[in-house]
Amino acid sequence: MKPNYRRCVSCRRVGPKSDFWRLVRLYPDRTVGLETGMGRSAYLCPRADCLQQAQKKGRLGRALKANVPDGIYQTLWQRLSAATVETGTDGEAV
Repeated sequence: MKPNYRRCVSCRRVGPKSDFWRLVRLYPDRTVGLETGMGRSAYLCPRADCLQQAQKKGRLGRALKANVPDGIYQTLWQRLSAATVETGTDGEAV
């Protein structure tokens, strides 16, 4: 089956859906969640520069048409640092 492609809201890179973090504005209460739920979605590359740009310029909030709480950004930074620890500095798994 052909993979679903999505676009990063920060760097505009297109790739398979599995390569991105999914943020969703949950229906009907309009809160923002990660990965699961039904509602308006935005996708973000799991890279520091994309996350920094999205946070600094409010790209996720604009794409979701909702305010993104700081707790969501903190969770994404933690995920990013955990992924960096799992992979070496050269990008290979340790």
